[in-house]
Parts: sequence; structure tokens; C-alpha cells
Amino acid sequence: MSSDNSKPIATYKRDALFLSLAGIFMTSLVLGNVIGTTKFVTIFSMELPGWLEKLTPDMVQDAGVYTMSVPVGVIAYPFTFLATDLISELYGRKKAQLVVWVGFWMNAFMLFLMSINHWLPNTAGVSGGLNLFEGVYEFMIGNTIASMIAYLTAQTVDVRLFHFWKNLTKGKHLWLRNNASTTVSQLVDSTAILSILYMAGNLGEDVTTIGALVILIINSYLFKFFFALFDTPLFYFGVRLFKDFEEDPSEYSLHD
Repeated sequence: MSSDNSKPIATYKRDALFLSLAGIFMTSLVLGNVIGTTKFVTIFSMELPGWLEKLTPDMVQDAGVYTMSVPVGVIAYPFTFLATDLISELYGRKKAQLVVWVGFWMNAFMLFLMSINHWLPNTAGVSGGLNLFEGVYEFMIGNTIASMIAYLTAQTVDVRLFHFWKNLTKGKHLWLRNNASTTVSQLVDSTAILSILYMAGNLGEDVTTIGALVILIINSYLFKFFFALFDTPLFYFGVRLFKDFEEDPSEYSLHD
């Protein structure tokens, strides 16, 4: 009796975990696309020591001061890589790739709904934030289209590299596949999305040169790179915490 009941409970918990990870992925993805480049925030500023100032390119410093400034959408986006890495580890490449495709079509659906709302006539005297809506829509269109292209490329690279390293190391060295896949795919993402937004004129009036674009790409990637290192213990913790729910169909089980 107890053994008959245990399997449905385990399946339910496994499905709940998968949906939770997919939910984190989707929420971070949508939020990042909606707020996108509407605001740039300063993560930190630091005065470079003399030896480091000489090594740091002029395009990423101002009189010896380095400032990490990133669009607010970037802060949400690294969580998508953590979620897909956990899904890749616990549920396998096919389910991770499925989540990537669902996220892609969900963005297309969001774009469709927002466009309908934009095209429908405004009810004069009733709308409480028409200019706000139109401003968000204007930014969201460019951000979402650019993000969909960059996202699908980067996330596919992340999933495939993750399993390439997993197979190469025969399931060992979690830290290697987590970092080696994420750091490369995030460079692809940062370069692709900001380059597309630059060509579309969605990066603000001060970003008019390739040099300024490179600064944004470097800052965006550095933030994602350090987040990737920071999320390694979170990845280890998640894998250890949820290892009993593993259903990765590959031949390599969970190993350190």
C-alpha cells in the first residue's frame, strides 16, 4: 500500500520541481524583456590602482574610474541560465531544450498580446497611463525581438555545451559544465542582443559609436560572468538538494 502511494508522490514532487524551475526561467525571461533597456543601473564604481589602470582599455574607464553599468533587464537574465542548467542536470537535455523553445514561443505570444493592445483604440478619459504603456511597448518591441534572436541562440548553446562537457567528463565535475557552458553562452547573448539593439537605435542617444557599444557589451558580460561564478554554489546546492528527483535519461548519473 505504502509502496503504491510512494510513486505518485515522487512523480508529483518531481513535476512540481520541474515546473518551479521552468517558472523561474519564464519569469526572469519575460521580466528581462519587458523592462529591458528602459533603465541602466550602476552596479558599482571603483577607482583603478595605477597598475590596473594601465592594463584597462580607455573605453571602459573614465579618468581611472571604472563603472559597471548594465540595463535592468540583464539583472534578471542570468537566472534563466541557472534554471536551464539545473533542468539540464536533473531532467536531461531534451527537457532543457523544450523549456528554451517554450520560452521562445511565450515571448512571441506576449509580443502578440501587447501588439493587439497597442492597435486597439484608446478610450479617452479612462486610461490612467497611456503614455507609460506606449513607452513600455515601444521599448519592449525592440527588446523582445532582439532578445528572442539572441536568447534562442545563447540558450541553445548553453544547453548543448552543458551536455558536451557532461559527456566528456562522464558526469563528473559539476563546476566545469556549469561555468564552461554559461560563460560562453552569456558572451554570445550579450554580444547578440546589444548589437541588435544598437542597430535598431534602442540603446539611447549617447550610444552612437561602436566603442560605446563595446563598453556596454563588456559591462553586461562582466556582470553575467561574475554572476555565473556566483551561481556555482547555488547550482551545487540545487543539485544536491534535488538529486532524489533526478530523471536524466543519459547514462551518466549525478557525480561531483
